[in-house]
Order: sequence, then structure tokens, then C-alpha cells
Amino acid sequence: MATKRDFYEVLGVAKNADDDAIKKAYRKLAMKYHPDRNQGEDADAKKAEEKFKEAKEAYEMLSDPQKRAAYDQYGHAGVDPNMGGGRGGPEGFGGFADAFGDVFNDIFGGQRRGGGGGQRVYRGADLSYSLEITLEEAARGTDTQIRIPTWESCGTCNGTGAKPGTSAKTCGHCNGSGTVHLRQGFFSIQQTCPHCHGSGKIIPDPCGNCHGAGKLKKQKTLEVKIPAGINEGMRIRSAGNGEPGVNGGPSGDLYIEIHLKQHEIFERDGDDLHCTVPVLLTTAALGGSIEVPTLGGKAEIDLPEGTQHGKTFRLKGKGIKGLRSSYPGDLYCHVSVETPVKITEHQRKLLKELDKSFRDAGDKHSPSSKSWTDRVKDLFK
Repeated sequence: MATKRDFYEVLGVAKNADDDAIKKAYRKLAMKYHPDRNQGEDADAKKAEEKFKEAKEAYEMLSDPQKRAAYDQYGHAGVDPNMGGGRGGPEGFGGFADAFGDVFNDIFGGQRRGGGGGQRVYRGADLSYSLEITLEEAARGTDTQIRIPTWESCGTCNGTGAKPGTSAKTCGHCNGSGTVHLRQGFFSIQQTCPHCHGSGKIIPDPCGNCHGAGKLKKQKTLEVKIPAGINEGMRIRSAGNGEPGVNGGPSGDLYIEIHLKQHEIFERDGDDLHCTVPVLLTTAALGGSIEVPTLGGKAEIDLPEGTQHGKTFRLKGKGIKGLRSSYPGDLYCHVSVETPVKITEHQRKLLKELDKSFRDAGDKHSPSSKSWTDRVKDLFK
């Protein structure tokens, strides 16, 4: 038979640890090695089960003042029921059952109100709301309003859920506690009462207006402040505007997820902006000043003579100042050289004369074409 480890060593506490430290250490181990979190038939699951049983036994002994005193004086022999020490069976668990209940609550959610016999209190669920805004609103920030669902107390039954003139009755399955106990061997596990769903009350004759809920679903307007620099996919948390809690529990939160509308001109990349600027063929060839848009107005770019298609110009500080940025990003303007369309006969004649002039001059006006032609010749050598 394997030698038992020291109970203090099992829980990882000192021998002079107080009750709170012992309980905290046990809860941590129980949550880590609980069978519900380590299911399966593999070696890891079996090892976790052994660890759980070992921690349970250590806490059972050290949480009971009499057993702890006997263990401190005589070691394992002092709490071995086969040697006359300790108290065997379910009746000897004392604080262990309470701690196990706490661990179960930590794993599956829910708290108790009014001590061990009180109703189970649950936090309301969080809600999500998708909000679409423009790029300008994201850059500068804005205040807006949204409509969200909310709950109001039913005026017909004054929030009781029972038909006027009647009243709710204490649930006979949980005796009003909102929880029931499941016993498996010497384990006692608490769970929400399936008959009253944790409320502790049964409504034999529900209110016809709210159908026993005691509340009605409404819509309310919520003011939302959009901070400057917010970006696609970011969320704004509105505390307490989620679903209401159960049995007086706190309400959940509302998370407003931001989505940016597609802009006609700009594309956002972090704090930077990108735009395509169409330029006439003659302007690209001769050079000159062109006007480009920014989120803050207009700006000018000086095109050098012979600007090629795809050339990018950077306007520093003309982007967006992000939420966590100390300075704004940049605006990148990508030149798109346009080929003339719907030309007149006169324009056609001029273009033919220009084309002949370029061809007669050789490759000096088209350096890219010359290098491309050379690479094609090398390919077919």
C-alpha cells in the first residue's frame, strides 16, 4: 500500500496556515483536478482523479478542528478510522461539503444569496450590438444613439408574475432555496432547481400580460460616445446594459462592435489612409501641381515631369490618429495615369504626330519599355 503524503504538503500550505488559506488552496486544486474538467479514460484523466481524491481527503481532515488537532499530534494514525481516530462516513465532512459546493459553483456559475439556504443569484448575459459608422466619424469621434432591448416590471402584476388576486407559492422541490442537492455516495452536489429555475417560487396562475415573467421586454434609447480613432472590429463596453440578472443578480454588459462603412475614396490601414488619384496622361508627362482630398480638407501634390503610373506620394500626418497613437498616420496617394478616351479627330491627329515623334527618337522617352524589350529578347535567345 502506498504511503500517504503529508496533508499540508498535498494542499501546498504551511502547518500554521489558517482556515481561509487551507480552503483557498483546496478550491484551487479541486477546480484543477475535478473529474468534470478531466474526462476520459487516459492516464492524465486518471491521474487527475487521484489528485482530486488526495486533495479532498487532505481538506476533509484539515478543515475539521478536531481532526486537524489529532493529525498534528499523531499524524495519519490520528485520523485513521480503522485505528479509532477521526470520524468516518458522510457525517464527518463538515466544512468539506461547503467548500465542495463553492468549487462546484465556481465551475458551473452562480452564487447563493442569503447564505447556504438562500436562492441562487445569477449574473445576466452579455449582449452584443453591431454599429456601423463612417470613416469620418471614426476619425473624429461622435455621439450617437442606439435602440436596445430592455426589461420593465409588469404593471399588471407589479412584477410578481402572478395573476392579480393570486400569489406565487414556495417551490416544494427546493423549499424556496432555488437549489436542489444531488447525492452520489458521500458527495453532495448543488444545482439549480429544475422546477422553479432557481427562483424558489412556483406560479400556479401566471399573469396574462407577462405570462409569469414579472417583466416585459421593451426598447430603450442609449447614448453612445464613439471615441476618435476607433477602428474596425473594436468594441465599446456599456456596463449594466445587458440582460437582467436572476434573483437580484447584476445585469450583464452590452458590447457595441464597431464596423466601418466602405468609403468612396479612402481605404484605412491602421492609422494610415490610402487613395487612388487619377492623373491625365499629359499631366503625368509634363508634371505639375494636382489637388488631392484628405479627411481634413484638400492638399496639393507636385508631380515631377514623367510621373509613372503607380507612383505613390506620401502626405505625412494626413491619416488618422488612432486610439492608442500619439500622432496621426499618413495619407498615401497612388497615381493612376489615365489613357484618353472619346478623342476627337483633331486630338487623334495630334496623338499620331506625337507617337511618331516618340518612335523616331528611339527608346530615350520610354526607359521601361526598353528594359522590358531587352528582357523579352533574352527570354527567346
